[in-house]
Parts: sequence; C-alpha cells; structure tokens
Amino acid sequence: MSTRIAPLSGFPEWLPAERVVEQAFLDIIRETFELHGFVSVETRAVEPVSRLLGKGGDADKEIYGVHRLAGDAESGADPDGEAEQSDPDKALGLHFDLTVPFARYVLENAGKLTFPFRRYQIQKVWRGERPQEGRFREFTQCDIDIVDAGSLAAHYEAEMPLVIADVFSKLPIGDYRIQVNNRKIPEGFYLGLGLTDVVGTLRIVDKLDKIGPEGVTELLASAGATDEQIGQCLALAEISSTDTTFADRVRALGVSHPTLDEGLAELTAVMEAAMAQRPGVLVADLRVARGLDYYTGTVYETQLVGHESYGSVCSGGRYDALASDGRTTYPGVGISIGLSRLLARLVSTGAVRASRPTPTCVVVALGVEEDRARATAVAAELRGRGIATEIAPSAAKFGKQIRFADRRGIPFVWFLGAEGASDSVKDIRSGEQVDAESATWTPPAEDLRPVLERVED
Repeated sequence: MSTRIAPLSGFPEWLPAERVVEQAFLDIIRETFELHGFVSVETRAVEPVSRLLGKGGDADKEIYGVHRLAGDAESGADPDGEAEQSDPDKALGLHFDLTVPFARYVLENAGKLTFPFRRYQIQKVWRGERPQEGRFREFTQCDIDIVDAGSLAAHYEAEMPLVIADVFSKLPIGDYRIQVNNRKIPEGFYLGLGLTDVVGTLRIVDKLDKIGPEGVTELLASAGATDEQIGQCLALAEISSTDTTFADRVRALGVSHPTLDEGLAELTAVMEAAMAQRPGVLVADLRVARGLDYYTGTVYETQLVGHESYGSVCSGGRYDALASDGRTTYPGVGISIGLSRLLARLVSTGAVRASRPTPTCVVVALGVEEDRARATAVAAELRGRGIATEIAPSAAKFGKQIRFADRRGIPFVWFLGAEGASDSVKDIRSGEQVDAESATWTPPAEDLRPVLERVED
C-alpha cells in the first residue's frame, strides 16, 4: 500500500531550478551587504516566549512554541522540558523576525562589539499565521541593521533604503518603489488633531491598502474620531512625492505640533540624500505607518511596480528603544528583504528564471566503463579551474549521453579522445564541437555558472 504525502501549507520547498534562482539572489544580497560594510551574524532559532511577547505588537498571535517531546533515553526524565511547560519564563518560541533576537544579541555581546555596529543576517523565521499568497509560516529574511550606543546619527536612516536600492538594481526584479515615511509625522499630526490614541490610529491607517478609505473611516469613527479628524487623517495618507514637496503639502493641511515638525525635517533629510544619489527611487509616502510598536522614526516599505496589490517585499525602520540594559540604550535602524515573499511572486508569475536548472557546466561522456579513471582525471582538472563538472552516470552511446545533458540543462559534453587523439567538447545547443584540453579549455563567461534571466511580459 502506498502512502500519499501531502505538503505542509505555509512551508515552501523550491524545486532545483527555483533553488538556483534563490541561491543567486542570496549571493547578490550577501555580496552587496558586505560591499556596504555589514558583517554577518546568526542568532539561535529560539528565544524565551516572554521576550517575544514583549515586542512587536501582535506577535503573540504568531509565535510557534517549542518543547521537547522526549526526555533522557535512560532515565525517562525531562526536567528541562517539564520546566518549560510549567514556567512561562522558561518557555521557548521560534523567532518571528530577526530584529528581536538581534536586539538580545546586542545586549549580550555589547562589550565585544564595536559601535556603530553594522550587521546583516540571513535566516529562516517562523510565524503561525494563516498561509496565503506570499505569506508563509516558514520563510527567509535578509536583514541589515546599524546600531549605536546611546544615540544614532540620523544619516543612517537615509543610508538604509539606498543599500536596498543597490541590491535591487542588481536583481532582475523589474521596477520597484521604496516608500518612506517618518513615524513622527503621523504621530505629531494626530496629536495636533487631538487624537490621543496615536498607536491605535496608526494601526488603523496602516490598513488603508487592505480595507480602503471606507474601512478606515469606519474603524476611526468606532474609535471616537470626528468626521473632521477622519478627513484630515485620510488627507495626510494621500500625500506622496518623489521630492521634498510633501512637507509643504502637509503644512497646507493646517495642523501643527512639535513632533510633526521633527518628522518633516527628518524625512526631508532622507529624501534629499536619496535625490542626490538615486533620484526617483525613493517615494515619500505618508500612508506608510508600519504596525509594529517599536518603530520611532523613518519607516520603509517596498513594492514591485505592477504588483502593488501584493504588498511590501522589503520593510523596516528606525527604533530608539528596542534594546536597553537599563544603563545604556542601543538605538538602531534596519530594513529587511522578505526573500521568500519576493521570490514567490517572481517565480509564480514566471518573471525570473535561471539560465539552467543545475550548476553543472560540463558532463564528461563515458563510452566504456574502463574510461572512468580518465574521465575522473579530466573532471578533477576542470573543477580545479572552477568549472562545475560531472561524469556520465554510466557508459552509454554518446547520443544518449547528449540527451542526458540536454534534460539536465548542461550546456557542454566532453568526449575523451581515442588513443593518441585529442579530447573534444561539444556545445549541445549549437552543435559546435572543438578539440580541447582540460588544462586550458574555458567556457564562455555567461556559461560558467547559471545566470538570472528576467522574462518580460
């Protein structure tokens, strides 16, 4: 009797061709982060549930708990597991993002780190939410953060989106839009309107893309806002520009507050830096709020042009109080690429593919099994020169081995020469075959390894 295996919803597994795309994205992201001076760290998969619950707004609804299913094999006892179940302070959960564990990492290692500390982190995270398009229970995030001790210079808030723009300019993702706002703008604006529940109002306005103006109006009215206040909140959210004119448009709404003035000045500085280095890439979009509680300054979201309904594929912001040991506070600013989410849209729509589904560039054909030692020597020499090579799985007619390479997407087949004759290599796409020596032959640069290809509509 056969057993049917069903996939687990929300836990994506790529096929080999898709994994080649993912690996290429990871290489570009990692290399670009390092070009900007970020160093890699990796944190453990679990954190105390009490820490996870303490940050991140609604994170308590998304945490996967962790406990041991079996104890010591000899004694049958599991004291640690029992403690985790009975003592909430010892309960563990899988991290739902990389920012909360990074904050803990900074506190634990502050004496060993040099500040400002620039880190990147590429890891899996887990959220127990309902799976849907682009939203998973297990997925990969690619984060960068800059953290300092005591205070953090404002210019880092302008640097973050420009690093992402550098990454995205190297990826075949098409046009994109990095939207920026400053949390002080809506906070000061709401306070100037007389709305005292700033966090609640922010969370409602943050739903604008999902539920529309009518839905936001209904929720704000239920929270006690007047028609005039609601109209002003919606007017603020409609302001968007690729330059610094957003500030004049906000002031034209007639609301004033010191916090609003701070936010306008800070966002203006971010936009001026972006206009100088990458004009048109950043958009000051005052509807962007980011629902998590710990953001205090500039916030970011990124959308693929033509896929706006899909939502953000890269987001983050400034946080001034996420990490503190009671004596020193470590403010920071960070931004995260949702790699699994980004790839899910690009792969599912066929917008991006790899030039071949395998890293192998050459397969060494095998006419008779007795030639395997010679084939192994050729393969070793090619690999030693950085050319990915494999040997035919078994001796067979050359036509069959060419078909094997074709099915795998391998562009070249290497033929061992007869006694005293030269080896040769065949490009199975063009049919061209030339004499070759494993010590000197090199494939065209574009064939050395798989390359990413953008498939236009």
